[in-house]
Amino acid sequence: MSVTADIRASYRGPGRVVARLLGQGRREGFALNILLFACIMMFIAQAPYQAREAHFDPDVPLMARMYWSAFLWIFLVPLLLYGFAAFMYGLALLAGRNITGYGVRLSLFWALLASSPMFLLLGLIAAFIGPGAGLQLVGILWLANILWFWIAGMRAAESVEL
Repeated sequence: MSVTADIRASYRGPGRVVARLLGQGRREGFALNILLFACIMMFIAQAPYQAREAHFDPDVPLMARMYWSAFLWIFLVPLLLYGFAAFMYGLALLAGRNITGYGVRLSLFWALLASSPMFLLLGLIAAFIGPGAGLQLVGILWLANILWFWIAGMRAAESVEL
């Protein structure tokens, strides 16, 4: 299936999508591509907000803001997420869960990519409406969406043999 069809299917059953992705075998390059695509989507979602901030505070030009945003989302966040996935794998082992490190990584990375439409909405609200209750509500919904996808993916990863 295409990525957009998988994202749409994740809103109906995130565990089934992760189980199908894990059933394709262990492919570290595929997991890395999912993570990088998710981070690129997060960078794109932040672009309107960065333009808004550059308009209201011209001391820092838009190109500088976009440069640092790209550095954060495309270089630093993937490294941090790999570290977080390793930490969560260690916790899963201590808890006696039967899951592989690849299952933890893929379920986390897929949760980020599958929740990217909600993050795009969050970026638009931050850009056009600004800080407020609407931005906080969508931010909470985005985090709940990630947790739902990740927990369902972790459960599916436990049942799939790699």
